[in-house]
Amino acid sequence: MRWINWALAWMAPAALPLAAQAPQPVQSSRFVAVLDAAHGGQDSGGKIASGQMEKAVTLAMSVRLRSLLGARGMAVVTTRESDQALPPDRRAEIPNHAHAQACLILHATESGSGIHLFVSSIAPSQIALFLPWKTAQSAWVTRSLSLAGTLNAALLHAELPVTIERTFLPGLDSLACPAVAIEVAPNRAKDGSVTAEPDDAAYQGKVASAIAAGMLAFRSEKSEP
Repeated sequence: MRWINWALAWMAPAALPLAAQAPQPVQSSRFVAVLDAAHGGQDSGGKIASGQMEKAVTLAMSVRLRSLLGARGMAVVTTRESDQALPPDRRAEIPNHAHAQACLILHATESGSGIHLFVSSIAPSQIALFLPWKTAQSAWVTRSLSLAGTLNAALLHAELPVTIERTFLPGLDSLACPAVAIEVAPNRAKDGSVTAEPDDAAYQGKVASAIAAGMLAFRSEKSEP
């Protein structure tokens, strides 16, 4: 995954609004989840050993999750439905304007194994009507950690190895909602050999089902930060 290129793209100040408006109470009782399939268009992301590009793997995972979450009564918003490029600020505008209760940023990699969960390392702050764009996540990072913990439990229950990290990710820091970046790495045997690549249909299905279970559990929790 091209974390460095992604981070640099998010740092282009001329393209970003000065502030993000905090989500207001949603009139509908439905839980709104946003799925952000990373990369797209000319931005292919990394390359999977099978030959697939990361942008195709993340889109396939988004399609799987959209179906599973929708079947569980959640309103699902996706940042892209095809191989299209999105300006970095648009990826934050979509979940922020959708008043999302959770946002999952989907990535894939050949590095490591299992599922990598990333939560912003930004310091927590109180929620306000208008939040600085580049640090909007500060009011939601506590709930993001809760979301990561719930997803971690569901993935472990599915017998999938998981790591959780706090890191500086501009793509997360601009989101005014609970948000976690999910990176799918190969499934590996004890000797380190690959048993399933991130684009393997059965592996993707297992990962997506576990994430959906985690989202269902998170929905039952209190939604305010």
